[in-house]
Amino acid sequence: MTALKPWIGLISRLTLGGVLLAAGLLKFQELDKSQMAVRAFELLPVGFANFMGIVLPFAEIGMGILLILGAGTRFIGLAGAVLMLAFSFGISWAWARGLSIDCGCFGGGGPVEPGTANYLPKLLRDLGLAVMGIYLFLLPQSKFALDKFATHDTPDQKESKDEQ
Repeated sequence: MTALKPWIGLISRLTLGGVLLAAGLLKFQELDKSQMAVRAFELLPVGFANFMGIVLPFAEIGMGILLILGAGTRFIGLAGAVLMLAFSFGISWAWARGLSIDCGCFGGGGPVEPGTANYLPKLLRDLGLAVMGIYLFLLPQSKFALDKFATHDTPDQKESKDEQ
């Protein structure tokens, strides 16, 4: 099982990073729709929702690139997990309140025809991505990651390695 951990990390990094990058790029193309999507959840004051609609695509793009490169994997994995849990909360909130909206996860978003919102697949997807982010936080080692070049061993760790 130990030999599989770096490969599971790679799959988690590329999947979560790829989803974040794609979502951010699609939202970035139409920031006004991104703002509308955040407002549709009716969770935040309008001004803050508009701000989040602009900031979110940039954050997703940055996080996606860093995960794909394997840079700051532990921290970005945790940030990605928190973001996915926030999205899961928002989707659950909309579903519980009977709102009929498109989450805008990959661009677009806002109100849709009553009865056409399908929340369960989106909720399961985001929870699965959150699990990947948590995995990366707990076990950040992965294949082909830039993190492996940024080791900062303490003098004791260097001596221990030299003795081996």
